[in-house]
Amino acid sequence: MAKPKNHFRSVRFKLFFTMCIVIAIIVLCLVAINSIVLESFYLYSKTNTVRDVYNKINNYYNSNYSSSNIEQELRRIAFNNNFDIFIKTDQNIIAFSTDRDLYSIINIISEVDKKEDKLLIYSDARMSIQRIADKENNITYILLNGLLDNGYELYISIPAMPIEESVQISNQALIIIGIIILLISAFISSFVSKKFTAPIVQLNDITNKMAKLDFSQKYRLVDTDDEINELGKNINTMSDKLETTIKQLRENNTELEKDIEEKSKIDDMRKQFISDVSHELKTPIALIQGYAEGLIENVNTDEESRKFYAEVILDESNKMDTLVKQLLELMKLEYGKREFNNKTFNIVELINEVIRKCKVMIDEKNIQIKFEQNAPIQVVADDFYIEQVVTNYFTNAIKHTKEVDGIKQIEVKITKDNEKGKVRISVINTGNNIPEDHIDKIWGRFYKEDTSRNRNDGGTGIGLALVKAIMNNYKNKYGVINLENGVEFYFELDEML
Repeated sequence: MAKPKNHFRSVRFKLFFTMCIVIAIIVLCLVAINSIVLESFYLYSKTNTVRDVYNKINNYYNSNYSSSNIEQELRRIAFNNNFDIFIKTDQNIIAFSTDRDLYSIINIISEVDKKEDKLLIYSDARMSIQRIADKENNITYILLNGLLDNGYELYISIPAMPIEESVQISNQALIIIGIIILLISAFISSFVSKKFTAPIVQLNDITNKMAKLDFSQKYRLVDTDDEINELGKNINTMSDKLETTIKQLRENNTELEKDIEEKSKIDDMRKQFISDVSHELKTPIALIQGYAEGLIENVNTDEESRKFYAEVILDESNKMDTLVKQLLELMKLEYGKREFNNKTFNIVELINEVIRKCKVMIDEKNIQIKFEQNAPIQVVADDFYIEQVVTNYFTNAIKHTKEVDGIKQIEVKITKDNEKGKVRISVINTGNNIPEDHIDKIWGRFYKEDTSRNRNDGGTGIGLALVKAIMNNYKNKYGVINLENGVEFYFELDEML
């Protein structure tokens, strides 16, 4: 059973999650940098600004500028830079002061030494710049205190609260913008990750099927010339080569299995043949040996006895020859080593010929033959082997025919099944039924219902085994049926339509 797919472990989710984390980290870094750097940069920038203003004011007083022009320039500078300027003479007379929060500036100047929280930013021989926190009023200033060349004392006050508020506002703005960017980026990341991982997922499906020896799915190549497309080409090539190789291996394996099966069949056939021959040739060999020894030792000196001995030896030799030939034929049929020469022939004519050949045996046993079919019936098979089947059925019937209710008869019937295109040939003889527990056994080699095996009947015990082998090669039905007054043996052939 396949494991359920965990989407949180997929490449697509990891790529999407990584992009979102990176964007979130960037926003947080911007907020941190803004909090740390912006205020320091602001102080650095304002320090340079007030130093420049100090130099300008000093230059104004050192030049031939009129008091009104200097005042105008000072107000412009204060307005443009959003800070307060306070100048007093060496006699503590106010030379200049901005209108905004004048008393507050004077208070800062007079109380500057009382401030608890002071931070020196810059200092030299002429000026000092420091950051002062007024905890009572919750106000922070950047204050420049410098001495001009003409002896005037200059104060420039810059409120530091706006920068702290600006940092907070900018951080809030960055967070809001970051959230918006994160949402937009999440959507874009989802789309990009899906587009990026789609070919990887496709390649994964292909390789999973390849692992199960299914090479039907191929990677859909695109026009882009990138590594994934190149990987897809290589996987397609590998899939084709693996499919070809495995197909060849299967074919070779099938051939090898056939060869092994063939060798096994040949070996089984050889063993079976040796076993059958050794079993069945014991009696004739013993007879031949006994009569041959009698001839050699002159047991009977008269010519007639010696002739009888010689005839027994010849008869047993012929039986041995017939047995060996039939066994060889049976082995070839059972192991598929015999090719059939199929052709169209008249089965009625073949049956009549078999009856003619068996006429001597029929007359000896006073058996009536009933065969009423005259019209020709064309069938497709090898007439040589079909003649053997009919002959075996007929000679078997002759041996076992007995008189029943005053009738001693062998009947041959031919019936046709037009739907299946089959012709059924039945050989029926009057006599005793075959025991039910023997019906399956009679098709085996060397089986005889008469266990005494009367050797005078000329049978080898493999006739019905030959019938079975021939019919199995044609894949046609055959069998035996016990009737009220006898036994019916039948087999089927393909009719020529």
